[in-house]
Amino acid sequence: MQIKIQFWSYFKDLAGCAQAHEELPVGATLGELLKRLHARFPKLIAMQNSTLIAVGVEYQGRDYVLKNGDEVSLFPPVQGG
Repeated sequence: MQIKIQFWSYFKDLAGCAQAHEELPVGATLGELLKRLHARFPKLIAMQNSTLIAVGVEYQGRDYVLKNGDEVSLFPPVQGG
């Protein structure tokens, strides 16, 4: 199945792009997608414990089962000021 990934804020710099696509087997989870993204974009590994993940407009846990065509967004921790 095809998954679209959006990188936000300084995650764009870490990944070197604003978006990517990943082909995953049916039944794959967000956790499995993150492992692939860390292999593909190793600079993201430093943020693995604080990465916020949304599918569509809803934040999801790493055990979320992805569906074909899902759009996943990766965000750094929310900052205020």
